[in-house]
Amino acid sequence: MDTPAPLLELHNVHKSFRVGKTRITAVADVSFLVRPGTITGLLGPDGAGKTTLMRLCAGLLVPNEGRVVALGFDSSKEAARIQQSVGYMPQRFGLYEDLTVQENLDLFSDLQGVPRETRAARYGELLRLTGLGPFGRRLARDLSGGMKQKLGLACTLVRPPRLLLLDEPTVGVDPISRRELWAIVSGLVEGQETGILISTAYLDEAERCGHVLLIHKGMVLEEGAPADFRERMAGRSFFATATGLSGRAIQAQVAGEEAFFDAVVQREGVRVVMRPGAHLPVLPGIAFVPVEPRFEDAFVERLRGVLAGTAGTAGTAGTAGTAGTAGTAGTAGTAGTAGTAGTAGTAGTANASDVMIEVRDLRRFFGSFEAVKSISFQVERGRIFGLLGANGAGKTTTFRMLCGLLPPSSGTLMVAGIDVRAAPAMARAHMGYMSQKFSLYGDLSVAQNLSFFSAAYGLKGTQRAARLRWAAEAFELAAFWDTNGNDLALGFKRRLALACALIHEPKILFLDEPTSGVDPLARREFWGRINALADSGVTIMVTTHFMEEAEYCDELVLMSLGSILAAGTPTEIRARVRTADRPNPTMEDAFVALIEEHEAQTRRAS
Repeated sequence: MDTPAPLLELHNVHKSFRVGKTRITAVADVSFLVRPGTITGLLGPDGAGKTTLMRLCAGLLVPNEGRVVALGFDSSKEAARIQQSVGYMPQRFGLYEDLTVQENLDLFSDLQGVPRETRAARYGELLRLTGLGPFGRRLARDLSGGMKQKLGLACTLVRPPRLLLLDEPTVGVDPISRRELWAIVSGLVEGQETGILISTAYLDEAERCGHVLLIHKGMVLEEGAPADFRERMAGRSFFATATGLSGRAIQAQVAGEEAFFDAVVQREGVRVVMRPGAHLPVLPGIAFVPVEPRFEDAFVERLRGVLAGTAGTAGTAGTAGTAGTAGTAGTAGTAGTAGTAGTAGTAGTANASDVMIEVRDLRRFFGSFEAVKSISFQVERGRIFGLLGANGAGKTTTFRMLCGLLPPSSGTLMVAGIDVRAAPAMARAHMGYMSQKFSLYGDLSVAQNLSFFSAAYGLKGTQRAARLRWAAEAFELAAFWDTNGNDLALGFKRRLALACALIHEPKILFLDEPTSGVDPLARREFWGRINALADSGVTIMVTTHFMEEAEYCDELVLMSLGSILAAGTPTEIRARVRTADRPNPTMEDAFVALIEEHEAQTRRAS
């Protein structure tokens, strides 16, 4: 059988940008092909060059050297033809929020020159494919995050493209919407005519690709089928358990072992991966069982190896070893977690059973729509509490009420013993808040952002100076002190946002999808810091769409359609969906099963 001609070809492509007096290389000597009937995955840490590569492939940028040929058009000569011919969905797809679903489809059909006589049939196909049929008259701004992404994909597909470029299309959407989007994407290549290039921050999605490219600092480190990456990790992945110890406690014990380069909390234990040639250590009370390797194991090993070669900080088994990505200090391989613990100097003076967050019969209406329906829960000091739910479940509304950013319609809301409804400013003085989107001042430097927030929280004199020094050291921000927030890589934006949230040593930290879009190494570093904060007495409330991150939580509530659907420890939540056919469900299995069952029951009752 003849190999089909490629739809996309990159030959020794270079791309650099001038920033002030400095020229920054974003893509260096990259070559690869995308063929019909295949999904090619583009993976790499923050700032690797994925988005620049996508824009080069879409004809929106032209290479300084080398060639990009898409659908037979050379981007250096025929960029406009490429832009008209390929389907391209950027990270922030430009939906028109004040238009309905149908009006957005009409507008993008106009922009792409879709003949009017073919639109009705195409719309019907797209609305069926995305499940948006019942929502044609709904304004885009009123859609959930997952529905917006599906509408963005539908608008990209109003004219069926042979080459589809998707830049992290599943960032910020819940596991159910993520599965639905991938079902759509996978279906597009079944006819063997369409080729897809997709970048993603979710390494389980890489397993769905036929071919993957691992890039770092604009260069292709390695490429191949996901199975090829997994194969070389055979015999090196284990699941560690210990009677009477939580996953976080086991992780703390294995993190210092030289035999392991990665350790991630999973179910009731920790998934560890060994270094090449290492021997499994004997640790009192801890049992190790072999497990199948994952693509993620190979990804983490390769990236840690690259970072170790440049910064010497790759050795701490997934708690904070990736702190060395700053390139500024090889001294912070583990200090990233311990250093953050210093933010909780005032915590730990009360009993561990102190209730720091109390919610009773909390409700919130928007007009006649009840977004949050009489929910109740409480969180004790030093606990990590997860607030989970599908897009549109009401968790963000709940979160904003807890932070004093949105007044509740009714109910009791106490934070650090203070009535948030009666004294929101006093309650906020005890809180740190980190939003899903980078909400600091992009045109201010790292130093200016930290100075602003320290002043806003009332820090002065030597205390303020000490906290600024702490932020620079604990988060390895010194090398970026004069860099504007907009110019930081996403992982460092997250570090800066967390440092600003902790600058005043709050008792309670609210984290709204803090690792959305962040690569796996940065997520490991981040959770190392959060675990250390909780151990020091800070109370953490977090929302996340990464279900593996939910395993770090001491307790969870799962929301659906404004109500609490399930509550308890991760073990208790997973146990609710355990069956003979599914004896070891993951948190994602539990999330999907419980929410789909609840939504189905709600539809039957309505």
